[in-house]
Amino acid sequence: MNPHGTDVLVVGAGPVGLTAAAELRRRGVACRIVDRLPARLPYAKAVGIQPRTLEVWDRMGLVRDVLDAAVPMRGQLIWVDGEEQERIDLFLPPEVPYGFAALPQYETERILEEHLARFGTGIERSTELVSFTQDAEGVTTRLTGPDGEEELRVRYLVGCDGAHSTVRKGLGLAFEGGAFPEEYMLADVEVGWDLPYGYGVRSMHRDAAGRVDDVLVCIPLPGPGRYRMSMVVPPELTAGAVRQGGDAGGDGVVHGLGGGRAPELHHIQAVLDRLSPRPVTATHMRWSSVFRISHRIVDRYGDGRVFVAGDAAHIHPPTGAQGMNTGIQDAWNLAWKLAPTVAGRARPGLTDTYDAERRPVGEEVVGRTVRHAAEGVQADPEAPSTLMMREAQLLVGYRGGPLAVEPPTDGDGLAAGDRAPDCGGLLGEIATQPLRLFDLLREREHVLLLYADDARAPYVPELAELIGGLPEGRLAAYAVLSEGGTAPAGAAALPVYRDGRGEFGRLYGVGKPTAFVVRPDGYLGARIQPPTAGAVAAYLAAIYRD
Repeated sequence: MNPHGTDVLVVGAGPVGLTAAAELRRRGVACRIVDRLPARLPYAKAVGIQPRTLEVWDRMGLVRDVLDAAVPMRGQLIWVDGEEQERIDLFLPPEVPYGFAALPQYETERILEEHLARFGTGIERSTELVSFTQDAEGVTTRLTGPDGEEELRVRYLVGCDGAHSTVRKGLGLAFEGGAFPEEYMLADVEVGWDLPYGYGVRSMHRDAAGRVDDVLVCIPLPGPGRYRMSMVVPPELTAGAVRQGGDAGGDGVVHGLGGGRAPELHHIQAVLDRLSPRPVTATHMRWSSVFRISHRIVDRYGDGRVFVAGDAAHIHPPTGAQGMNTGIQDAWNLAWKLAPTVAGRARPGLTDTYDAERRPVGEEVVGRTVRHAAEGVQADPEAPSTLMMREAQLLVGYRGGPLAVEPPTDGDGLAAGDRAPDCGGLLGEIATQPLRLFDLLREREHVLLLYADDARAPYVPELAELIGGLPEGRLAAYAVLSEGGTAPAGAAALPVYRDGRGEFGRLYGVGKPTAFVVRPDGYLGARIQPPTAGAVAAYLAAIYRD
């Protein structure tokens, strides 16, 4: 008899919690997800979607729905004291499969919720985690909901419950940082200006000393002339927000939408009259609020059988749209490790690598966004191309981490812990059109990519034999032949694709036979040169018991 009511309880049904629940359910983990709110909030809070997050959603199998609903983010138009500055265009290398996008948070949540429903799981609304205790065998939680109070025993608890996280408080995690004194208005409005489609707007005014004392930032949203605008709050709204306690939540953390008087359309129009690059009238305001900003990060991302992710673990300025995207990747990292742990297949300590890999990422994001908020992105010393890749979250990696296996190689290129990039031009024996590498990785667990000159080389059947002896679904494998490689005359031991344009060899930095093990979250777990079945087996044995 299973003494646990379910395997995993996810608290919080924002984008982070929905990602965690969907990835757990996709892997067959019994999971419940609860949220204290009775329905999705109709607010366009987090709107920026980074290219790396679109890669995550590609791997999850839902990116098409996002692309149908989002609008492109092509760059930013900047004005200072009424004078137009040089336009910033968001550019990425051609092999990156997705650009920058904007999508209201409630639409992101809708798409993720519908994806989760495909696995037979829905959100339990108006249900709140009150308390929990954990022991060596599980976690005992106490919930309150529409039907009263419930005691639920689970194996693991995941807190995706925001800046005022009950899970974080229950663990007693430190949440050190500070708060910005400024407050901002947010509003979702329509304007009829003739500015280029897909570009954000940033308009600033400087005082006599050259300091910015007034600012307007507009992010395009789906719909004609629709923008999510942010601007400095007027004094009368600041005083109201302070009286109401803002969004302090009783824990001293001031972050997010405030609880004071909401801005009205005339407040927004007054700022547009001062700073808009074109004379314009705002209409059709869907919502507005006062927004307050803190910057904090926990001292650890979990303890025992309880974990935190997203705003429960790190909060920071919205500069560069890093927060929600970082949280989604927290959840993805945790979910693929938690699933085999729940099933008893993982080596002890696999979930410990969640903190080891993701907390350094959170620390870097908090530090960078605070710096950019104070000094501007242009103050960053990196080359523009590097800065763009970093803002797109395409440079996040885990080199030197506990799951990065790097046997000695005699070449440069990608290393264990790096993001596994996409590439095009893969030619198969059946498909008449070239495939992308991501087509082979989608909705898979670990994937072995064998770069070879000859599909009949001895290590190919050895690897195929290893894979055939593993539990079903544990490791998918493909042979990628170099441009001049030799294809087998008959049936191959592994599915074969030819590197038709040489993109795989170039992007992965290989010219000799090499095996790459791609983790479920799209990072390289191992680069093995020369490829051997023993080295691949050793990598998997460090993760799985069987």
